[in-house]
Amino acid sequence: MSSDRVYIVTGAARGIGLACAQRLIDDGHNVVLADMDAALGKRAGRDLAAETERAIFVECDVSEPLAVHNLVAETLGAFGRIDGLINNAGIALEGGALDLSVENFDRVLAVNLRGAFLLSKAVARYMVKEIESREDRSRLTDRPYAIVNMSSINDTVAIADYLAYTVSKGGLKQMTKAMALELAPYGIRVNGIGPGSIKTNMLAGVVGDEAALDKIYARTPLGRIGQAEEIASVAAFLLSEDASYITGQHIYADGGRLALNYQMPLKQDV
Repeated sequence: MSSDRVYIVTGAARGIGLACAQRLIDDGHNVVLADMDAALGKRAGRDLAAETERAIFVECDVSEPLAVHNLVAETLGAFGRIDGLINNAGIALEGGALDLSVENFDRVLAVNLRGAFLLSKAVARYMVKEIESREDRSRLTDRPYAIVNMSSINDTVAIADYLAYTVSKGGLKQMTKAMALELAPYGIRVNGIGPGSIKTNMLAGVVGDEAALDKIYARTPLGRIGQAEEIASVAAFLLSEDASYITGQHIYADGGRLALNYQMPLKQDV
């Protein structure tokens, strides 16, 4: 079943972003995939476009205001509207307080936090303008608008060797709350998702490493690594009318990790 709704997904060339784009396409929506990686992004766009004409790819560095402006303009040019946004673009550069360079600190915050701010601001301004142009604003839910910020459990806990990443996610969590309060009078909802250990490129290094996998399992009550599609399901829910009374919230899809105050016993082979 198709709809006329249009969603932008950043960091959509792979991993969680691509899974989100695929889920929205499967649900019948129009999707604009945005990513800095033009080669992977174009391939992902072609693959989804082969299934439907409701997907396009736009190369975009979300940390650059002009690139964000062009992304919004191309989305409106292609589909004529924007109903929602998933701010998923993010990078993680290693380094703690003693050795992280200023350049790398700034780069991580530019993509993970500034990028989400710039695109959310641009999309929210479009949404508010559309809402204020209505003659009858008594039924704001007739065309629901929503923004989803892809954070991390590291907006609550921390990794010493990834200081900038942790700081950026903590900031994103607070930005989600502040924007939710500001946009609530317009009926625009803003929520966040905090994934735990998910099978993406960021965890590629642990595949085949039994010791590393044991550490993940020991801190995850459900005893497994999550799938990108599971995060996409949460994002699709938060964008939908089923979440119409949810705003300013974070859903932690982490296999129970944040609830854990000790290590889980490892399962023994039998």
